[in-house]
Amino acid sequence: MYTIKQLNKISDIGLKKFNDQYTVVEDTNQEDGVLVRSASMHDYDMNPNLKAIARAGAGVNNIPVEDCSEKGIVVFNTPGANANAVKELVLCGLLLSSRRIVEGMDWVKTLKGNEDAAKLVEKGKSQFVGPELDGKKLGVIGLGAIGVNVANAAIKLGMEVYGFDPYISVNAAWGMSKWVKNAQSIDVMLEECDYITLHAPSTKETKGIINKENIAKMKDGVRILNFARGDLVVSADVVEAVQNNKIAKYVTDFAEPALIDVENILVLPHLGASTPESEDNCAKMAVKEIREYLENGNIVNSVNYPNVSEPRTTQYRICLIHKNVPNMLAQFATYLANQSINIENMVNKARGDFAYTIIDTNDLADIKSLEELEDVIRVRVVE
Repeated sequence: MYTIKQLNKISDIGLKKFNDQYTVVEDTNQEDGVLVRSASMHDYDMNPNLKAIARAGAGVNNIPVEDCSEKGIVVFNTPGANANAVKELVLCGLLLSSRRIVEGMDWVKTLKGNEDAAKLVEKGKSQFVGPELDGKKLGVIGLGAIGVNVANAAIKLGMEVYGFDPYISVNAAWGMSKWVKNAQSIDVMLEECDYITLHAPSTKETKGIINKENIAKMKDGVRILNFARGDLVVSADVVEAVQNNKIAKYVTDFAEPALIDVENILVLPHLGASTPESEDNCAKMAVKEIREYLENGNIVNSVNYPNVSEPRTTQYRICLIHKNVPNMLAQFATYLANQSINIENMVNKARGDFAYTIIDTNDLADIKSLEELEDVIRVRVVE
């Protein structure tokens, strides 16, 4: 039996994916796994029994990932589960950035009670003229699940799309329209595009990527959208560029105080993944990831350990989380050989400072001494 703790309300459609081996609770200190959405876990008391945390969403800023790695706790996210929801909002953002829709609606409200409203609208609508998307150039920075979906949708809208992502995955590349142009450098994109949309993760390389220096390379009157991470943008630089008309419009899903109530900056209340479909998809994926790890030792969509997924062919599976240092596999093999344990299959993968090894066997092993090996963080046997 496994105990799962949910720190936020998780979609019932996802929770129903647990079978009768699982108990889902909101209050326990002996949980095997945690399901979380937005709750902060930086001060969370992680009990020694905790094996996995699944974030029903893409970002894991609310989880102390490095601390989890040192304690042998696998952290999962759900990439792509909310991709369609975010894509649709980005398309909305493109239109809002062009057609002065919000400004026009606000103006019409000032005509409430005026019998000549219809005539005044016809006279005043010219102040809300904005360009069409068809034929314009869109630059997509970051070609993960969301970025690819946005690029493909923009192609269908008649836009000329440039994509930039030096780390694009094979799956993402396969899913991208052949009409998306590969920007050889970010400078090419910044110089060419009428619209820029951000879909990159927050890393040392991407934080503050929209700054004074890069804004200066852009076209005058560029329109920028940020539905990825707030810190990809230097807010003060964007405000200055908007006020100087270098940036025609900035649309963001992140309510940075400096951006609120600034003319030609539209701030949405973090609505990117706020659809019932997205919440259901994230919950189902998070539950699937936790189950696969607890029941089979397979790691899929981890943010702190390597992804390792092998079909079960033996009665027992030994799962070892350890430091990525030399001689670990030799030590494991020697120890099991000394116990007359036959290894049917062994898989090892590393990610940064950490590694994960799966050993399949039909012989029951005593893992106590394996746990005591230097640089071994966690060992468990899945039956």
